[in-house]
Amino acid sequence: MTRDEQYLQSLVRELIGLPSETGWLEFKHNDAEPQRIGEYISALANSAALDGKACAYMLWGIDDVSHALLGTTFNPKTKRKGNEELESWLLRQLSPKIGFRFYQVHLDEVDIVILEIDRAFRHPVQFEGSSFVRIGSYMKRLKDFAEKERELWRILDATPFEMLPAVEKVSADEVLKLLDYSAYFDLLDKPLPNGRDVILNALAADRLIESMGGGYWRIFNLGAVLFAKKLSEFGRLQRKAVRVIVYQGMGRITTLREQEGTKGTLPVLKA
Repeated sequence: MTRDEQYLQSLVRELIGLPSETGWLEFKHNDAEPQRIGEYISALANSAALDGKACAYMLWGIDDVSHALLGTTFNPKTKRKGNEELESWLLRQLSPKIGFRFYQVHLDEVDIVILEIDRAFRHPVQFEGSSFVRIGSYMKRLKDFAEKERELWRILDATPFEMLPAVEKVSADEVLKLLDYSAYFDLLDKPLPNGRDVILNALAADRLIESMGGGYWRIFNLGAVLFAKKLSEFGRLQRKAVRVIVYQGMGRITTLREQEGTKGTLPVLKA
C-alpha cells in the first residue's frame, strides 16, 4: 500500500530503535551493489517467514552498530545494472516473483532509503537460482543449514494463503478506509453498527484482521481479497481481482470485451 512521509519516518525511527539487526532487518550506509541487494532480498524474505513477519526491511543511511542516521547517496531510481533499471533487474532474477518496494524519506536532515520486502510464501525465495537466509547478522546459503531449511518448509507448508498478512501496522482508521466493511455486514444481513471499535471487533472475530497492539492492525489476505475497496492498495493481491470476459458465440476464440475489477470479490458481487 502507499506509504506517506509521516509513516516512513515513524517506521525508520521504530526500526533503528531495535537493539540490533534481526533476521528480517538489515542496515547499510552506502553499500548498494545490485548482486548483494538481490541476495539480501532472498535472505530477508525467507527469514521474515521464519520469524512470522509479513515484511522484511533493508535500510540505507544507517550505521549498523550504533543505528545512527548517516544519510546515503544511494538512489534506487537512478541505480542500474548494466543498461537495466535496478528494480526490473532484481525482479527478473527472483523466483518466485515476490513483492518489494523502495521508498526514499528525508529524516533529521539526511536521506534514507527503505526497501520493504514481502515474506516468502509457498516456496523459499531464490535469487539467481540460490536461496539465502540470515544466520544471526550474517547472510548464508540456505542449503548449508539443513535444519533452517526444514523449518522454513514446515512454515511455508503450514500457513494458508488466506492467513498471511496482506499489510501490517495500519491504524484503525486505515483499516476502515481500506476495507468495504459495509459489504461485510450486508453479507451477514446485519445492520451496520455504530462505533469504530464494534466494526473492528467483528472483522477480527472472523479473522479478516488482527490487532497488533499499540493501536495498530494487520489485514489478512482473506480480508483484503474479499473486501478491499481497491485491491491495488495491497500490491501483489491486485492480480486476484475479478475479471469478466465476454466471448463471441459459444467458444473462447474471439473476445468481445473484457473488464477487470478493482475491488475485492464481495464488493464486486454486491454491486
